[in-house]
Amino acid sequence: MTELATPSSHLLPSWVRAVAEFGGSRIPGSGDFLVDGGRLEATEASGRALIDLVRPLADPATLLPEDLVRCEHWWLVDASTTEDPVVGFLALRHALTPFLLERGGHVGYAVRPSRRREGHARTGLRLALARAAGLGIERVLVTCDEDNVGSMLTIESAGGVLEDEREGKRRYWVTSHPA
Repeated sequence: MTELATPSSHLLPSWVRAVAEFGGSRIPGSGDFLVDGGRLEATEASGRALIDLVRPLADPATLLPEDLVRCEHWWLVDASTTEDPVVGFLALRHALTPFLLERGGHVGYAVRPSRRREGHARTGLRLALARAAGLGIERVLVTCDEDNVGSMLTIESAGGVLEDEREGKRRYWVTSHPA
């Protein structure tokens, strides 16, 4: 069963293995854009540093620079296992900057390659939409690369309606709903 977990040091060994599966490429929803170079290292030290970077973004007391928005970062976990529970990453942005409106959207997510096609993205998106509804975000923008068929199907299964394609991104609007 897929759940949203607050990034935590007790999950770091699994986080390291999940990050390693991406082979140094960008990981949507992970917060990797916050680290120097925009790429996560598959080390516990990198994970601890990332936790310290993402935690304040969700705290309403934190003053954010103009180019950042309030954002909740979660690790997608498979609650049915304790051996290697981190299956992916998800971020819910509470507002949209001009860049997020064009390319990033409210929700970003990624599932580690070895755990794809198991429903983790679909469940994670459903949970994010419920959280968005709780925050009063009624229309949620979710984007994906125009060649990412898995994400297209995930977004469409959540009720996503394609608005358009821009710069290689498909832009969908989804009505949020409580769980």
